[in-house]
Amino acid sequence: MKWKKFTLTTTTEAVDLVSSMFDDIGIEGIEIEDNVPLTEKETKGMFIDILPELPPDEGIAKVSFYLDDDVDTGEMLKKVEEGLDELALFVDLGARTITASETEDKDWINNWKQYFKPFTVDDILIKPTWETIPEEHKDKLLIQIDPGTAFGTGMHETTQLCIRQLKKYVEDTSLVLDVGTGSGILGITALKLGAGEVWGTDLDENAITAVGENLEANGISTEKFHVLQGNIIDDKAVKDWAGYEKYDIVAANILADVIILLVKEIPAHLKKGGYFITSGIINMKEEAVRAAFAESEELEVVEVTYQGEWVSVTARRV
Repeated sequence: MKWKKFTLTTTTEAVDLVSSMFDDIGIEGIEIEDNVPLTEKETKGMFIDILPELPPDEGIAKVSFYLDDDVDTGEMLKKVEEGLDELALFVDLGARTITASETEDKDWINNWKQYFKPFTVDDILIKPTWETIPEEHKDKLLIQIDPGTAFGTGMHETTQLCIRQLKKYVEDTSLVLDVGTGSGILGITALKLGAGEVWGTDLDENAITAVGENLEANGISTEKFHVLQGNIIDDKAVKDWAGYEKYDIVAANILADVIILLVKEIPAHLKKGGYFITSGIINMKEEAVRAAFAESEELEVVEVTYQGEWVSVTARRV
């Protein structure tokens, strides 16, 4: 399918109003390009450890939208211009120019799937739900994943580091807490390895849907994997839902800065002798994470493993 792309050049101060106006007239799925640095609030919960350096913000932004062949382009552009006329009374729209181009086959939600193929982590086969099991891997432990719009195919080094640690420490009937569960891949892996039950938390509401779908794909009952949207670091309701001194294993494949905060929170949820498995740590943040664990009187580091630029730190509650 061919799509027509239209890009409005405007000001950064007008972006929110322009975006709202586009939504009001029926335009969805816009792209915004600017050089405004992300705030701490905006990066919270994002899987980004190192942000790119941007050129200076000159107050210019580009807002792009796409129209397919079924849309009356002339009528829609008329609505856009009328909307901009109204906004011009309240905000500086800058250049206010609209350029047009054409693009092919933009199924943005699904095009990434062509790059997600079956792969192994030692004797575990991780397979997208839409692929068949390769003949040479039919004897491996199978985990099927469709991350949807949540994070986690298992291909990333940090996820593989966590999976290898789960293989070492999960025992039959282990209770597992998966903080930042995403697609649920770590929790599902734990259950496949023999864990009794999993509790998962995530900031992203898409994780709730993704976990449910992946449980079904793996033939796992929702009674085995409980999931809640929320932040276990600062939300008492989430802390209470997870429970205290309950878990044999807590896994967190998030960000170094979040793990540093979790070092203070997780001991309250771990049984004595339980393990806290962490990754998502870029190598330049390793020392900061190690320092956080060193300051803890309740956690002692038992193992540090590496893959590529990424680090996994496993600690035990003493």
